[in-house]
Amino acid sequence: MIAEKLLAFTLLGANWVLWLLLALSVLSVAVMVERALYFGRRRMSKTFPELLKRCQSGDLSGAASLAVSDSMEAEVVRAAAGVAAGGHEAVEKAVQSTIDRRRLEYEQWLFVLGTLGNNAPFIGLFGTVLGIIRAFADLAVANRGGGSSTAGTVMAGISEALVATAVGLFVAIPAVLAFNIFQRLLKRVIGRSNALGNAIASGLHVARNKSA
Repeated sequence: MIAEKLLAFTLLGANWVLWLLLALSVLSVAVMVERALYFGRRRMSKTFPELLKRCQSGDLSGAASLAVSDSMEAEVVRAAAGVAAGGHEAVEKAVQSTIDRRRLEYEQWLFVLGTLGNNAPFIGLFGTVLGIIRAFADLAVANRGGGSSTAGTVMAGISEALVATAVGLFVAIPAVLAFNIFQRLLKRVIGRSNALGNAIASGLHVARNKSA
């Protein structure tokens, strides 16, 4: 009973798997575009050297006035400047809490790219297996009916089934590439934020020694 139902399901072929992969590819592209816009709007490569210089010199007010963007680095500077009066420990906690909170925002939807990159080839392979089962089922029907083009029938079915594997790879490769790029960009942003936090702590130490 169960075997018959499973066989009936597999005989549906790979068409529905191809439609599923098509929908997943649209989702993947949408996530890539959304994340690219998110990261692009929060770049601050031009102001970072000046921010780092001011933080190292202890000019937190000047650094905070320069950090006006919505980037993680800028928010780290603003958060640290807001608690600078509390000393080194307060600054360190403010920097770390800001990085932890903003990291979740930067990582949003990236799991979709990672999941598709890892599993889309298997979905395509599943479609290929279904297509091959369908091809051999058609071959069995053709043999029972005394058909003369059985080899052509099964070859056509297998060639159609292999399309699912190709589509799965087509979906997975861009997703993996985009996932790695965004992870690399996030790692760079976090590194810069940590560098600013250390510079702020160093600047506060220098300013305290000068005042003493």
